Amino acid sequence: MIQDIEPHRLVNDYVSSARPAAGDLVFYVRGQEVAVRYEGEHDLSVPRVGDACVPVDGLTYLFSLDEQSCWLAPKVGTDEPPAGYELVSNRTLRMERRGSREFMYAVYTAVHLAEWYATNRYCGVCGHVLNHHATMRAMQCLTCRNVVFPRLNPAVIVCVCDPERNKIVLTRYAAGRYAPIDALVAGFVEIGETIEDCVRREVREELGLSVKNIRYYKSQPWGVAGDILSGYWCDVDGDPTIRRDESELGRAVWAGPDEIPGQPDDLSLTNEMMCLWRDQHR
Repeated sequence: MIQDIEPHRLVNDYVSSARPAAGDLVFYVRGQEVAVRYEGEHDLSVPRVGDACVPVDGLTYLFSLDEQSCWLAPKVGTDEPPAGYELVSNRTLRMERRGSREFMYAVYTAVHLAEWYATNRYCGVCGHVLNHHATMRAMQCLTCRNVVFPRLNPAVIVCVCDPERNKIVLTRYAAGRYAPIDALVAGFVEIGETIEDCVRREVREELGLSVKNIRYYKSQPWGVAGDILSGYWCDVDGDPTIRRDESELGRAVWAGPDEIPGQPDDLSLTNEMMCLWRDQHR
């Protein structure tokens, strides 16, 4: 999965004393796009502190990657990338399979933090401008003392199994929403809802199925939507007839082991769960 970057290491501790140094990585993020430069056939690069196109003022410390500090460039009223770079969506980078796994992990995490900073400029209590906290990764209102921490959105990935027929449900999102690749049921946890109840509700809403025997598998950060994903297995309970929510899904089918090609990369929890089930049930 995307976070499995050993022996590399991404450390997201906030270092309030950090100062930009020559060679540090700088992420220019505009929504879901990141400024990159294509290097040869397979690699990518981002601007670095010390480059003529990178101002030192206004950089925000993000995290370190293998002892290399990484920074967020300020949004200065333009969507133009630095000279020599182009803005490319994280989805495109993933589909092109350019850059190393640790680079993609850094991109996804930078996008997550950039979105949080961009949407927390003003205090939700009194409306005054928020400032960077002196010692924590947080934004603080100096007027009412409100402190805002980074937000995580809990979500579930659900592999619905039919043990009697040796099949699982594969889905694809409705046309135009995401890349046309096989996936599993997914959804966000609602307020006042347990994660297990979210599993039941999402399967019922998207597939029209009831499920039982819910089992936790593994979790994954997924920065493009600010998610922390939890993966679950479950078994269909009763009628296995799929009644697809056409507004959400373009496809939903029962598939056996030989009908699961997997996704184009091995970055996602979804792909790991699909391929693990396939390999265990052939």
